[in-house]
Amino acid sequence: MLNSLCVGCILLTVMEFQIKHTWDSLPVHHKPVKIRFSPGEDGLLMQVNAPFFNDPPAPAGPPGEPFAGLWDYEVVESFFLNSNTEQYLEVELCPHGQHLVLLLNGKHNAFMQQIPLSFVADKKEKTWKGEALLPWRYFPQGVNKMNSYAIHGSGTERIYESLYPVPREDLVEGQGPDFHRLEYFQDFTLQSIMGEDWVQPESDLWDLAAK
Repeated sequence: MLNSLCVGCILLTVMEFQIKHTWDSLPVHHKPVKIRFSPGEDGLLMQVNAPFFNDPPAPAGPPGEPFAGLWDYEVVESFFLNSNTEQYLEVELCPHGQHLVLLLNGKHNAFMQQIPLSFVADKKEKTWKGEALLPWRYFPQGVNKMNSYAIHGSGTERIYESLYPVPREDLVEGQGPDFHRLEYFQDFTLQSIMGEDWVQPESDLWDLAAK
């Protein structure tokens, strides 16, 4: 969903998405997770409005800090991909305040992770909200695809949800969730939010991917 805001006579674009399916294209049975992207100061503002399941319990790490293996907990995630280079940014946000950022140079190939992120989360009994500022230097050049996910539950009740899921006709026996199925990501550009004339700043971090 696209919305436009006029701030000081500068037209800003806000994009909002709702996660309505599991990773294998079944409908979710709760209010959908909402993710909103908008211009931030020197980065992309990512806002989450989601049900709070409190399952699994909170990670052991302090709120506001990176936490390795956060994908094993309750999280909302967004991936930003250059489909030509297969370079992508993965951002994981937890309702308890922990976060995890990974820079990947090729599928599953993280060359940098647990880097700092400005992120705050506010959880109530049944819902939570989060806001993170994703610095431009974290994004690879030429982002043209995106996908987002949500995970909650424990053991056999673990639920994996996807904005752009694997179509039912593509499923094979024994297949499980894999959020790095880049072929199912869909069109997304930073210019669609920042404006067609906006030029993405160069990144010193992504220079390391070529070394």
